[in-house]
Amino acid sequence: MEKLRLGVNIDHVATVRNARGGVVPDPVRAAVLAERAGADGITAHLREDRRHIKDADIGALMEALTIPLNFEMAATAEMQAIALRHKPHAVCIVPERREERTTEGGLEVAREENRLGDYIAPLRDAGCRVSLFIAADEAQIRAAHRIGAPVIELHTGAYCDAVAEGHSSEAAAELARITEMAAFAHDLGLEVHAGHGLTYESTPPIAALPTVRELNIGHFLIGEAIFVGLEAAITQMRQVMDAARTSASD
Repeated sequence: MEKLRLGVNIDHVATVRNARGGVVPDPVRAAVLAERAGADGITAHLREDRRHIKDADIGALMEALTIPLNFEMAATAEMQAIALRHKPHAVCIVPERREERTTEGGLEVAREENRLGDYIAPLRDAGCRVSLFIAADEAQIRAAHRIGAPVIELHTGAYCDAVAEGHSSEAAAELARITEMAAFAHDLGLEVHAGHGLTYESTPPIAALPTVRELNIGHFLIGEAIFVGLEAAITQMRQVMDAARTSASD
């Protein structure tokens, strides 16, 4: 079984910075620390309202990092232009609503195939690895495959919420759905990633899935860093992931 990659989302370092203004804490410094702690990539979501990551952060991350940057963005002309200017290693297209606190669901690909197919083509041509953040749903996976997206990221939010709330039967059902759809996507030839809401407790069953190649984790790690430090939080998550992967392959 291939080693599972860890992408660390540093959005909420910027959230803390923006709460007071100024330049601290610096999300670029957090990204460099994450790299040192074992992250395989850095994720940053430039939202339309710039509530956390700012435009200047993207340029600074591109200059500072020696590991890949995964640029999360809505499917808008503005964001496409920014991505084409910077040409990050990866772009992940996500749904976005101004009134939401965080990304609440997966991208609607099945009803917007033509638009999204045309939208991602220039990004792929520019050399960016394009992924679509979608629900673990067969129709959405088939649509992602049809429009030529090489990667999907499965939304794990409902599963993680069920784990956190102690709803074991609901968590088991969500995990079974993710497991089935990850295998389905893999069989279609898609590279499968997963993320949203993952913690030390909820990560192992997802990390154990042989068809999942990468996890993207942010909010939990930044929150845990308040208590133990960012490097320690990431190091422990790396250990949790590796242990789950090793156990699954035994």
